[in-house]
Amino acid sequence: MNIQQLIERNPSPAPWSEGDKLPWNEPGFSRRMLREHLRQDHDMASPRAEKIDKHVEYIHNKLLLGRTTRILDLGCGPGLYTSRLAQLGHTCVGVDFSPASIEYARNQAENKAISCTYIQNDFREVSFSESFGLVMMLHGEMNTFSKKDIRKILRNVEAVLDSDGLLLLTASTIDGIKPLQPIQRTWDSTCSGLFSDDSYLELCEKIWDSDSKALVERYFIVDANTGNVSAYSESYQAYTNKEYELLLKNCYFDDVKLMPPLPGMEDYPFCAITIIGRKQH
Repeated sequence: MNIQQLIERNPSPAPWSEGDKLPWNEPGFSRRMLREHLRQDHDMASPRAEKIDKHVEYIHNKLLLGRTTRILDLGCGPGLYTSRLAQLGHTCVGVDFSPASIEYARNQAENKAISCTYIQNDFREVSFSESFGLVMMLHGEMNTFSKKDIRKILRNVEAVLDSDGLLLLTASTIDGIKPLQPIQRTWDSTCSGLFSDDSYLELCEKIWDSDSKALVERYFIVDANTGNVSAYSESYQAYTNKEYELLLKNCYFDDVKLMPPLPGMEDYPFCAITIIGRKQH
């Protein structure tokens, strides 16, 4: 993309029409994102360590009642949850698209000699031969998928759950996704950041599609040295509480419960709702 193409861009792209994810599997982006996962001054990529400790305690003691099981973490990042759960006796499998995060997670599992297996893949495509007592998708990951894709994922999850298996999601409210204005634009500049190790100008555009209740988030990255423009886009699907319940029930879950956010995440919009579902008998 060049500057003229940026100027002539589609002003109202449909959700997921210009791409569905940031470049998680690109090595440089993956490496820089891993750095964000491990930082302890914000919760944007992963919650800080003390919050993860509380979440793991909730999962182990409250959700699983202290009983160990096989756990599948979809969107596991660098294994910050699975490594802790494995140390409590669980057998864990993590799936993530990021090569740097998966490499970090595998190294941690080897160094700590814990029962964790990590797979680098798009979890819309991965399949499993074993079953699990708990499958979790945290940090608002479910909202990044179209309705078609999340139905596919949830039905695949239901198929690999034990007969009394549980699904754990943390998700967003509509207000957590919908911008204050239908179109919202910001810009920033940095000497080095998530999108490049070199200086760049970042233009961000958020476009709300009221018909589908989905947000298109675009990033246009202008290289300071060359003027070249790189474009990235991802979309977020919003749901009402009732729509969350219907989504899970249509994917063969019952006893669906919508609960407050996990401890410490009350002010983080993409973790505003905790959703628990049980596989239908």
